[in-house]
Amino acid sequence: MVTGLASSRILIAVSSAWASDKLVGTVSDLAERLDASVLVAHVARPTEEDDSDDETRARGDQTVTTLTDQLQAKGVTCESVILYGTDVPRAILKAAEAKHATMILLGITGRGGLMSWLGRDVGQRVLKSTSLPVLMLPAEWSGTV
Repeated sequence: MVTGLASSRILIAVSSAWASDKLVGTVSDLAERLDASVLVAHVARPTEEDDSDDETRARGDQTVTTLTDQLQAKGVTCESVILYGTDVPRAILKAAEAKHATMILLGITGRGGLMSWLGRDVGQRVLKSTSLPVLMLPAEWSGTV
């Protein structure tokens, strides 16, 4: 990637460390082609398995760290953020605005991940509520952009 300030910034919303692993190649390819920096975002919401807020936070940390570390190893300029809230689309959109994203990327894991994490209407709500381009990647797709 060309060094210096990137003019494009991709916000990628990830639901799990498994999803993060699956998206590394695609996200790094897209970031390189667009000369973009990447913001890895996870909306932390407690699950039935969590005994405390610390467990929710730890799961979120693992999710963003997995993708952030792998992207940085490929030379992609990136940072991560853990968002909190029950309205996942709203949290994603607010982060995109606050961090000056120029594109939003949503990965659909196929393991119930993103769609159950976000809710069935998240992609639609994000699309209807932003003027930014939104790219949704299905689990079966592993190509380059």
